[in-house]
Amino acid sequence: MKSRGGTSAVRRRSGKRRTGKRRAGRRLRRNRSYGAGRVPTLHRRHPPPEPEAGYAEGYREGRYDGGEKLLEERLPPDAIVPGVSLEEVIDAGVRAVLSRRIPLRTPETAYEEIERALTGRTPYSLVRLGDGELLTLSQDTVIPAQAVHREGPFLPNAGLDVPDPAARDELAAVLSRASLIGVPLSRRPHFQPLLFAVAASIGLALERLPLTSSLVNYSLYEQGYLMRLLANRRVLVIGNEAVALAQALSAAGIEVTGAVQPVDGIGDVGRIVEEGMRHAFDLALVSAGIAAVPICVHLAERTGRVALDFGHAGNAMSGVPARAKPAR
Repeated sequence: MKSRGGTSAVRRRSGKRRTGKRRAGRRLRRNRSYGAGRVPTLHRRHPPPEPEAGYAEGYREGRYDGGEKLLEERLPPDAIVPGVSLEEVIDAGVRAVLSRRIPLRTPETAYEEIERALTGRTPYSLVRLGDGELLTLSQDTVIPAQAVHREGPFLPNAGLDVPDPAARDELAAVLSRASLIGVPLSRRPHFQPLLFAVAASIGLALERLPLTSSLVNYSLYEQGYLMRLLANRRVLVIGNEAVALAQALSAAGIEVTGAVQPVDGIGDVGRIVEEGMRHAFDLALVSAGIAAVPICVHLAERTGRVALDFGHAGNAMSGVPARAKPAR
């Protein structure tokens, strides 16, 4: 019989199987012995570490290279600082740079702004930037288009075939006209770091823009604000799963006046906006990948209504599985 690690199950001399605690203890001792230093292959007295041990060693090395080593290089060579942890240094550093922070509007503030626009019948567009939108904007400005194609294999599912400089320029043109822009909180390479690089490359002054979290769509839905916005309003739904979302909203007592489906990528923006304008609505929910950004801005500007980039939150409401995992 095989265990999860692929090694033969070990039995005691009495014939009983070792308990989970004994196996865990054996792995822990093995991890400690190898953690002290590398043993030359020809002189090892024990078998190679199991996958769990290898993962733990890789994690320790990654934590050192990405944190402790950076701290080590910045401490003075003629002194040591007892009792200081990496977390303590990071906390102190964060406090030192908070004077450069750009505040983000809360879901409650976003709700209040949208409610005022609906009541006052003024145009309002909420758009969101994730890795798809930022990679689109980075084509041959921050990252060569060929590298974007390689690093963004999911982009065709989001509505973009790289290279597409027209899509890049369209996104850059509408961003500064949006009423509220969701930006990522993640500091993974294709999120905040790419946001800052893209903003610098296209001359987008983030500190002058109305910003919120790119996950505000989920927050509005999960905190109950969305249903308050939709109540007693005419709703237009746009996206590849628009019909399913329209049915879910109708079942919840929301008046749905139209469902525009499908959206054939960012090149389909013009047609979608024209079709959307043929419906009477107060608020549009747009779940159309990268194309949602220009759709929302153009639709709000041309109709004087509210358009929200709703993303995968539409899947959560309709019960239709998302094609890709949202991560912003």
